[in-house]
Amino acid sequence: MQSLKTILQLQPGIFVPIRTITTTGRLDLIQKWRQERGLPLNPNKMRVLSETPDYTFLDGRLTPFGSRQRQRISKERSVRDDIVKLTGEIDFAVNRHKKLLEDEENRKKGIIGRKLKPKGTALLNSKT
Repeated sequence: MQSLKTILQLQPGIFVPIRTITTTGRLDLIQKWRQERGLPLNPNKMRVLSETPDYTFLDGRLTPFGSRQRQRISKERSVRDDIVKLTGEIDFAVNRHKKLLEDEENRKKGIIGRKLKPKGTALLNSKT
């Protein structure tokens, strides 16, 4: 009986033993079948399968959370809170930068305004 080892010839005279069995041909068929029916290529990526309960009660009672669903919900809440916090920090930084630029511009205008004063006849005409 021959073992699962096969030999791959890379170049003439160079042989490399291979110990794996490839199943890519079957995966291609499965992906093609899923694509023909309009299904996602990875069924685990569908939120419906991970968020909806596996069963429901006929009398309308709520079903308990499934496996790791409570962890997933708390993780999504913490991510949401982080997004809100970081967005607030970005807004604060943008507004602060804008205020600093305005303050700098007002300071420069004040310096220029104090330096340039009317002289001579323009000063005499402005006082009367």
